[in-house]
Amino acid sequence: QVQLVESGGGSVQPGGSLRLSCTASGGTFSRYAMGWFRRAPGKERELVARISSVGTYYPDSVKGRFTISRDNARNTVYLQMNSLKPEDTAVYYCAADKFSLGSLRESGYDYWGQGTQVTVSS
Repeated sequence: QVQLVESGGGSVQPGGSLRLSCTASGGTFSRYAMGWFRRAPGKERELVARISSVGTYYPDSVKGRFTISRDNARNTVYLQMNSLKPEDTAVYYCAADKFSLGSLRESGYDYWGQGTQVTVSS
């Protein structure tokens, strides 16, 4: 069983930056595609970044502002978030997909973290 633990959330002013971390235990981290999702109040959970054997993916809403990376030696995936906007406020979740290509859909992920709150407000 894979366990994922996120950290790094918090409150920041618009234009600020945060880096989220997600550390995995169990399983073979290096084989998994990893994704970062978020759920804003009243909205469905959405993918904001994915890293897999075929590269990275970002939706237009965060492209150029968010960067996903991983350190397989540390079993950790990161989400660097720059130029944050109030609409980025959400609970952010990391997720692992056992298939290395990585899904763009929530249903494609097998393991989930508990989430970390990010609040962007002046």
